[in-house]
Formats: sequence, structure tokens, C-alpha cells
Amino acid sequence: MAPAASPTHPQGDQPDVPAEEYRQIVKVALASLIGTSIEWYDYFLYGTAAALVFNKLFFPNFDPLVGTLLAFLTFSLGFIARPLGGIVFGHYGDKIGRKKMLYLTLMIMGIATALIGVLPTYGSIGIWAPILLVVMRLAQGFGLGGEWGGAVLMAVEHAPPSRRGFYGSWPQIGAYIGLLTSTLVFRAVSKLPEATFLAWGWRVPFLVSILLVIVGVWIRMTIAESPVFEKMKEQKHEARMPIIEAVTKHPKNILIAMGARFAENGLFYVFTVFSLTYISTYLKVPRVVGLNGLLWAAAIGIFFCPAWGALSDKVGRRPVYMYGALACGLLAFPFFWMLGTKTPWIISMAIIIPVVLGHAAMYGPQASMLSEMFSTRVRYSGASLGYQLASIFAGGLSPLVATYLLTSGVAAGKGPAFIAYYMMGLVAVTAVSIYFAKETHKDGIGA
Repeated sequence: MAPAASPTHPQGDQPDVPAEEYRQIVKVALASLIGTSIEWYDYFLYGTAAALVFNKLFFPNFDPLVGTLLAFLTFSLGFIARPLGGIVFGHYGDKIGRKKMLYLTLMIMGIATALIGVLPTYGSIGIWAPILLVVMRLAQGFGLGGEWGGAVLMAVEHAPPSRRGFYGSWPQIGAYIGLLTSTLVFRAVSKLPEATFLAWGWRVPFLVSILLVIVGVWIRMTIAESPVFEKMKEQKHEARMPIIEAVTKHPKNILIAMGARFAENGLFYVFTVFSLTYISTYLKVPRVVGLNGLLWAAAIGIFFCPAWGALSDKVGRRPVYMYGALACGLLAFPFFWMLGTKTPWIISMAIIIPVVLGHAAMYGPQASMLSEMFSTRVRYSGASLGYQLASIFAGGLSPLVATYLLTSGVAAGKGPAFIAYYMMGLVAVTAVSIYFAKETHKDGIGA
């Protein structure tokens, strides 16, 4: 008969972790998950609105596709602010603590999102409407730029050595929960009559954000600071200028982190943001069909993301990540073939399959992999910089580039083929980066 599990050693998890420490690990991971879910809810709302609403309300004097291009341009501007947020919050996160930064980033993100919900449109104040929209989007990007690094480091640095991939995936799950909840709310209000939806219905999801932020800040106040960071502070090993040290001592890892994100980040916004425009504007299929596909993809991704993270604890970060990238590349053309059927369930599968079997395989182990690339002194700064710089060139541009390539492809009689080649190009950048990356899943992170 197997011995009973000790009350201080939870069976089925890391055997050398006392019960109280185990509870703290789960509590921190859960708090990171809830916080990032709220942050991503805010951020994805903008992407959905950019695809379905902002072209009509903030750029009404343009052709629908051109208006969508302009709406996606404002979407892209948020990504420009993300590296700045990563630098600022990464600096102070490496100097005074991970936990303190998470309060600020959540509040910045939530307030900016709520203000979008009360912005006057072009019909009320003219050119000032899109200008104010851009300002709010930049604030969103600045907050999210600092959020990701702090959230994942809290989860990874609290985790047992052999479970960093699994627990590090918890804040990553927040992206799928944020996508799920934002899409659910937007889907609900999109059922309103068109005039009502455009008059005030689209504002409701943005205004809900302020309530979520209050809950998120309260939860984050209850967790302990990272033990790895606390140990570094006790030993007085803090870097004087973390971002400078990260760039000068870890330049290769910053570049690898950037490259690793091209397929993950760029293709995610093709699958989840651009696809809504493609389905509703180009294919003339009701927008609810695309939203249904997003709902299913996000719901299933919630379970697959930690599964891929856990697998990376067993076989390594690199093979799991490489598989995810190549899977997305192989699915580039089938993605558009399936959408082109205009059949609702096939459209849903076109979104679900690459998100769950491709993107999630990269996103699950990503937090632990990028965290393990940097020393404690500069981990917040280094991981945030590599992660957020890639966002400008990958996710920040992909809906814009895809929309442009669609217009070019249609004019050339190629349809979405140019977009599929672009997607495969993003995969190639990531595959090369992962090839040159060092396997880190068995490395320590206390140095």
C-alpha cells in the first residue's frame, strides 16, 4: 500500500514543498491569473471594438476597409507604448519589488479602458474623438507593458523548480479568460439593434472595467512579494540601472525573446482580431459567427495553455514552443480556406484549431522560458523588454498588415494568400529564434 500523503507534503505535486508554502504558491498564481484576466479583458475589448465599431464611430468618412485600417492603426499605437511601460515598471520592479508595480499597472489599464467608454465620437467633437481615443490606447499599452512582467515573475519565482512551466502559465491563461469575457460581453451587446448598439451599447463593456479593477487590486494586496526578489534585496544585489544591465549583459536573450514572440503574438491577433473584420466585412458573414468562434477558442485555450506549460516542465520549453510555431505555420492557408466556406461551425473550427493547438503551445511555456533567460537582478526589465518590443512589430502590426495585404490580394486576384505568406514569415522568425535559444527548464532562477 502506498504511504499516505504527509500534511506538509501535498501528494501529486512537488514533494519537498510544505503545505503552507504550497498554498502560497497557488494563491500567488491565482492572484496573477485574476489580475492578468482583467488586464487582458480591457485590452481585448479595444481590439474587438476596433474590428467592429471604431471605423464607424471614429472614422465615419472613409470607405469601410479604409476606416478599419485607421481603427487598426489606433490599435497598433497601444503596442508602441508597451515597451515604455516595460522599461519604466521593469526598472522599479527590479529595484523596489514586483508586487508594488502590479497595483499601478492594473489601475492605469482600468481607468484608461473605462474612459474609452465615455469618449464622444467623431459626430460630436470631430477630429478630437480619434485623438482622445489614441491617448487612451497609449495609456492602455503603457499599463499592460508593465503588467505582464510583474505578473509572470510573481508566479514563476514562487513556483517549485520542476513546476515553473505549469505555474508560469497561470497568468498566461488570463489572456484567454480576458478574450473570453470581453467577447462574451461584446457579443451580448452586439445583439442590440444596430442603432442602439452604435449609440451606447458598445460602451457598456468598457465601463464594466472599473468594477473589475477594484476587485483585482484588492486581490493583489493579499499576496506576498517574490521570495527570489526578497532574497536579492536582503543580500543587497540590486542592479543600479536594471534596464542598462539587461541590454548590455543579456543582448542575445533579449533578441531571442523578441523573435520567439513574432509567431505567438502576431498570429494571435490575426486569429482573434483581424479574423472578425475578414468574416464580417470581406465575407459578409454576421459578426456573431466570428465572435462565437472566439468564445470557443478562448474557452478551450484556458485548459490547453496550462497543459502545454506542464508539458514543457517534462520535455523542455524549446520543443513545445517550436511545435506551436510550426503548427501555426502549417495552418496558415487552411485557416483561410475554412473561413471561406462561410459555414458557421467550420469558421469556429478555423479559429479554435490554430489558437488551441498552435498559439497555446507557445503561450503556455512562454512565461517560464522568458523569465529563465535573465538573472534576478534584471529579470523584470529583461523579460519585459524582449516581450514588449516584439509586440510593436508582431501583434501591434499584424491586424494592420493583414488588412492592407487583404486589399492588395483582392486587387491582384489572390484573395487572402498574401496574408498566409505573411503569417508563415512570422513563424520563420520564431522558429529561428527558438533554434538558437538555450534550453532553460532545468536551470535555477535564484541567481
